[in-house]
Amino acid sequence: MLDYAPLQIRVRTPRLELVGADDDMLERLVPLVRGGKAFAEPAPDDDPMSFYESDPETRVNSWLQGVWRARGRFTPSEFRLGFAVLVDGRAVGMQDLIAEKFDTCATVLSFSWLSTDVRGRGLGTEMRSAMLHLAFAGLDAREAASDAFTDNIGSNRVSESLGYEPNGVEWDTRRGDPAQLQRWRLTRQAWQRRRRDDIELSGVEEFREMLTAQ
Repeated sequence: MLDYAPLQIRVRTPRLELVGADDDMLERLVPLVRGGKAFAEPAPDDDPMSFYESDPETRVNSWLQGVWRARGRFTPSEFRLGFAVLVDGRAVGMQDLIAEKFDTCATVLSFSWLSTDVRGRGLGTEMRSAMLHLAFAGLDAREAASDAFTDNIGSNRVSESLGYEPNGVEWDTRRGDPAQLQRWRLTRQAWQRRRRDDIELSGVEEFREMLTAQ
């Protein structure tokens, strides 16, 4: 792995590990994207989304380009930390922490996907919990936000189970059609009430130094 601070962060829980998604990790995830295992019905993501590409190689190329673009755009205000989700050493999906105006507002967003063959086991909740621990315990975030289309029952249940509060609705498009999004917010105080003591962080101090050095 490159000695690049955003890729050195690791978050460990009893069930899984979030590992910085360097190119080796992305290579392990490519077969899932190529095989359409990152997709779900009803379609979970707003436009544009590489996972909606019908041709497998176009889908992989578009997805990789998006990850690389996000990795290259880094400031203390806006950054995206992409993590491969490992379960028993196997890469099964991704969990991203997205920061906007972080140096002033200290708020984060989340994005994730899981392979179709490991859904329904509570891993979505576990990986979001890991991301939230990094955000609040590791990076001193004030608030976390999430959103999901109203018919994305799994994502909305994860948010609700972790203490997020409904934060209104809005409209977006998916595959060119309008659809309604449910917005969620989780304050630091609400997270603190449910804080877990079995999640471990590493590599965070080096990343915090990178933030302050910019």
